[in-house]
Amino acid sequence: MKPELPLLPDLKLDVDHRIPAMWDFDTGVSLILLVPDAKRSALDKAPWADYLKLRLADFPKDANPIHLSGPRGTRAGIGFIKPEPSGFAALSQARALLSPLMAERSRKINVISLLDRVTTACIMAEALVSAAYAAAFTLPKISGEAGPESVLKALNFFGEFEGADFRYAKATAEGNNLARWLTHLPGNYLTPALYREYAQALAKREGWEVEFYDRDQLERMAAGAFLSVVAASPNRDAGILQLRYRLKGGEDRPLALVGKGICFDTGGSNLKVGGSMLGMHGDMQGSAVALGTLLALTRLSFSQPVDCWLALAENHIGSRGVKCNDVVTAMNGTTIELINTDAEGRMVLADTLTLACQKKPRAILDYATLTGAVVSALGQRVAGALTNRRHWLEPIIQTGEHCGERVWPFPYEDDYDEDLKSEVADTLQCRVTGAGDHIYAARLLGRFVDDDVGWVHVDMASTGTHKGGLAHIPTDLQGFGVRFGVEWFRRIAAE
Repeated sequence: MKPELPLLPDLKLDVDHRIPAMWDFDTGVSLILLVPDAKRSALDKAPWADYLKLRLADFPKDANPIHLSGPRGTRAGIGFIKPEPSGFAALSQARALLSPLMAERSRKINVISLLDRVTTACIMAEALVSAAYAAAFTLPKISGEAGPESVLKALNFFGEFEGADFRYAKATAEGNNLARWLTHLPGNYLTPALYREYAQALAKREGWEVEFYDRDQLERMAAGAFLSVVAASPNRDAGILQLRYRLKGGEDRPLALVGKGICFDTGGSNLKVGGSMLGMHGDMQGSAVALGTLLALTRLSFSQPVDCWLALAENHIGSRGVKCNDVVTAMNGTTIELINTDAEGRMVLADTLTLACQKKPRAILDYATLTGAVVSALGQRVAGALTNRRHWLEPIIQTGEHCGERVWPFPYEDDYDEDLKSEVADTLQCRVTGAGDHIYAARLLGRFVDDDVGWVHVDMASTGTHKGGLAHIPTDLQGFGVRFGVEWFRRIAAE
């Protein structure tokens, strides 16, 4: 049975500017107290400390947050908040505050701000909403047994929260949940054909225009890079899906999202071995994040037109598959000597970027779980980025820090192309040996982006999964990039 597209969990959000006394709450209440970090030492002198039976000496000096049980079944989490916390710190702290209360099946959580700064309170309120939507979401499970569902129905905020953008938190949570949901589906439940059905159903619901470039069209368009990946596929369901978001009257050059959508990657002729094959149904995560970003922007009534391009394919093995040292010709006429058929992501993206550029976009943001090299460089907490605009390096870092999805740029220098020279083609697909594959992959992709188009390539292989979750996401699977994409396009739109 085909799983249904997910809905955002129903969560009521209320704000009350008065701060009630602890003893005004009903029995069995769940509380979160946001306290200035600078006032931690005086915490047990607060008028409500006796009520909660709080004794700082009972906890390690650096404990943050503190969780305790008070009278009448009260459960409380106390977070010590620094002024203007970073996006990542706020989201991480929000999950730490919420998780025990949600594990205890709380239906309503009351958040009380004792913070001195309204801006800090708003940052934490948005983070708590984001964390609650992530934790309350259920990933798909192919089973007769329903997975555990959250019973949380409401977050009530007490104190000064003027300016908290719950709409942004809700929109980006919905986009992230969609990305995680799609990526979690097994490969036989998300083939290119099934993926296209999901995306088209979503487009119909959201009012997006749709165009699909199937293999027949791509063959007529001489999209040899993309077609080289799907040569051994037993089904002709691969293709490039374009989704168009437009507000009425919007005629500006669009912004473009591009996502790698390899629904399963065997490695092709360079067959993956052992455990390397496991999890390769998630090699479409870049496209899921692009789709989730488009959904979030739609929910926010984003003022600019956006094109979303999904490169949907599977990398199979078979007698028709391409081989090492074969030469293929991409849609823009560039000839590429294949070195490793397991470097298929850059091949499908090459022709997708060319197609996106034909629509004259103002800027492109692409997502891909592209290389193991970026994992070696960064670990699994920060995504890598490369851009053809040097003046965007610091804004990329700032955007990631602000939204809580951290991204770190790498060099994008012309002389790297010297290592991609081929004796029989315009370029090598990748190097035969050597480090820095994430940089060389971006140098190859840059050949397919027009010079007048600002472009950011996010290699999210380093953030696709993280054991135990990361920031506000409680699952290993992150869906990383939706918040970054929304923030980045907001910045570009404001320029």
